[in-house]
Amino acid sequence: MTLTRIDIDLTEQQLRKTLVADASRGLLASAKVLPPKYFYDQQGSELFERITLLPEYYPTRLERRILSQRADQIVATAPRFTSLVELGSGSSSKTPLLLDAMRRLSTNVSYVPVDVSLHALAGAVGDLREVYPLLPIHGVVRDFEQPLDTLPQHGDRLLALLGSTIGNLDPEGRAMFLNNVAAALAPGESLLLGVDLVKDRRRLVEAYDDATGTTRLFNLNMLNVLNRLLEADFEPARFDHVALWNEEHSWIEMRLQAREAMKVRLGLLGTTVAFEEGEQIRTEISTKFDRTTLEREFDNAGFALAGWWAESEGTGQSDAGGDYAVVLGVRS
Repeated sequence: MTLTRIDIDLTEQQLRKTLVADASRGLLASAKVLPPKYFYDQQGSELFERITLLPEYYPTRLERRILSQRADQIVATAPRFTSLVELGSGSSSKTPLLLDAMRRLSTNVSYVPVDVSLHALAGAVGDLREVYPLLPIHGVVRDFEQPLDTLPQHGDRLLALLGSTIGNLDPEGRAMFLNNVAAALAPGESLLLGVDLVKDRRRLVEAYDDATGTTRLFNLNMLNVLNRLLEADFEPARFDHVALWNEEHSWIEMRLQAREAMKVRLGLLGTTVAFEEGEQIRTEISTKFDRTTLEREFDNAGFALAGWWAESEGTGQSDAGGDYAVVLGVRS
């Protein structure tokens, strides 16, 4: 393995083709919806990094605290590893906490970051190279919801999906993702998840509707992505950011709500889409978990729950409950 390599399995042309299909299904439906992967152009990635530093947005803070305090225990719980494969790696800002713990137990460790954003991936690889000049890094620009069995394989894998990103998938999507991971991993290889936990509704909503309006800008930026990739003519100023708690499904929803009736041209679809005043596009769900639900979903996909490390904001570690958890499953 060369020390640094980036494979592009998802070009902008392919992303545009996927977006055309998603927009045909989602924007022309009676209940409009788009997947959150379209947040992450360069501007969106930078806005999300700002969100992770906001006082209202506790997930990144708590996940970093867990990894800072428990990384050695987490890594030691994995039966075996020589490679950290990180899905949705983004800036890889928390990755050194895991890499350092792995390198304390093994001198033969490599890193495989996977992200839809080439800009974010290239920046992260460059930053990590300065810290780890001899670490083999094999980046991949790719959508992790696609089958994972063709990802680079450099020995036994500890596959990580942090940031509660799995919460962006609905139950059917999570089952498909976990089954894809199970199909890609060999028995004894591991899956590490960051998961946000059910808690006070007010705190949940505030984490997605901060006082500075940064999350609002992040949500509205999806319309700029649609304009560029779909040759559309959305006017972001004519939409409002909405965050709400869906009790039935135990998830936060982010939506874009039309301030007035309008028609929007979708150039690559060769059509226009009409919005009534108050009509919404759902742009993200963020599921909040409990241990029973996650353990059942692990079991259904062929994973044994091997470790659960939880943290509560301001009250210290609480493995029995907590606000946020890092969870390790081992492929059976």
